[in-house]
Amino acid sequence: MHVNPAHDRSMLQSAREAVGASAPRAFSRGPWLPLLAELLKLAGSRVEFLRHAERPWSSAMFCGSRHTVALAFNDHQAIADGERLIEALPEHEFAIPGQLVADAAISAADHRAGPLPSLTLEIELLLLEEC
Repeated sequence: MHVNPAHDRSMLQSAREAVGASAPRAFSRGPWLPLLAELLKLAGSRVEFLRHAERPWSSAMFCGSRHTVALAFNDHQAIADGERLIEALPEHEFAIPGQLVADAAISAADHRAGPLPSLTLEIELLLLEEC
């Protein structure tokens, strides 16, 4: 995988803009921003960010967080990007500092036909804190 720091900064900026500049600074310390940046990069340039939710998760041996991300793809080319995301997500190796993505799955996909076809995806991710 080729690393381009300028592109990574650009993706983080896109994620910040997608979730809004008014997000509290404390949230920037968690894994959500790099997670969103990677998902948006994987989804392609025609994706529309809809929402993100995060909740704590723990078991007897691990702790981390569950993330739900909704993305929309709103024309034929964008839908093709979304279908590539569906195909790539299960095997994608996320690079999120201090975190391991233990599970990444499409939990819902809504295809709509019509003059402007669309695909809306809901993605569920489980992140575990590395010890």
